[in-house]
Amino acid sequence: MHSSSGRYGADRQLHLIAAGLDRERFEPIVMLPEPGELGPELEAAGIEVLVRPVSVLRRQLMTPRGVAEIGGTAMSDAKALSKLIKQRRIELVHSNTSVVLGGAAAARRAKVPHVWHVREIYSRFGAFWPAYRRWLESAAALPCVSEATAAQFESSNGARSRRVRVIHDGLAVDAHRAPRELARAVLELPPGAPVIALLGRISDWKGHDVLIQALAQPPLADRGAIALIAGDAWPGAGSRRSLVLALAAGLGVSNRLRLVGFRDDIDNVYGAADVVAVPSTQPDPLPNAALEAAAAGCAVVASAHGGLTEIIRDRVTGRLVPPGDPAALAQAVAELLDDSLARLRLGVAAATDVRARFAPERLLDAIQALYDELI
Repeated sequence: MHSSSGRYGADRQLHLIAAGLDRERFEPIVMLPEPGELGPELEAAGIEVLVRPVSVLRRQLMTPRGVAEIGGTAMSDAKALSKLIKQRRIELVHSNTSVVLGGAAAARRAKVPHVWHVREIYSRFGAFWPAYRRWLESAAALPCVSEATAAQFESSNGARSRRVRVIHDGLAVDAHRAPRELARAVLELPPGAPVIALLGRISDWKGHDVLIQALAQPPLADRGAIALIAGDAWPGAGSRRSLVLALAAGLGVSNRLRLVGFRDDIDNVYGAADVVAVPSTQPDPLPNAALEAAAAGCAVVASAHGGLTEIIRDRVTGRLVPPGDPAALAQAVAELLDDSLARLRLGVAAATDVRARFAPERLLDAIQALYDELI
């Protein structure tokens, strides 16, 4: 079960897992909440896809009252889903994000194991978290995408539930950099201008505002650096794009901002960029944007918190900067813009390291071992 039907990080991880399972041992059926690009891609891989509205915990519901309300909806989902589980003789339910609901109660009613894949960090939601944590811990297993994600399940003495285990995501795409001149021509970027790319959904915590503020800082303003933002806003949050544009206008950097929306040709985005920024202002569990950029051999500058510190090692495979600090981001990026050899060295080291540690086979082996254990 999954919480969206797009082609972003968690969506691609779902595709990687479902398509990569050993079909002599496991037969996947994927349930999506609405039609979208992900469904046909899964079907093309020979995977059965069911589309049914399911309860999903959105950010605006992350309050004690919101949890209670959405919990009631999830319980109503459970009756229909448990019937499906019995009809199709399903032996395990895997909720691919911790915000997709209904699977837990349905699995309990049908008496089959439930895996709740935790791809979120809830530290910013205060009073909501203790209640939701108890609900999550009802699962048979809680695979977490990073140590930073798993840490939120630790008790005061540092102990974790036996249900919690870290299973890092795998590289869901074979990322590469297109030739620079070609990539810039495709994206209509000046051939010689410094370009910083930020990939992913436009949200209130992915750091788009930090990158735009960094553009106005002297180190990047003096160099005429351009910010290339590839990604759309979350459904229902289109105002975030307007806020990004308004901030750029207010700082006088609109002429150095390019919003290109979701791109299938991410090789062109990587190829056009001198540096890839991942300036998340809240701890990011394990952003695929950083994984894939590093695997492509890009020089990555990222916030020094959350799962990013498990992907990037400062000055070895990239640069880490304090979260929410436009001046620090601008300085680190400017240093790399001025040193092509450092960019090359970091990119090569990152690609070698990330492709080994986050190989798809490692994820698939861990997931299938977990299924075997629970079934």
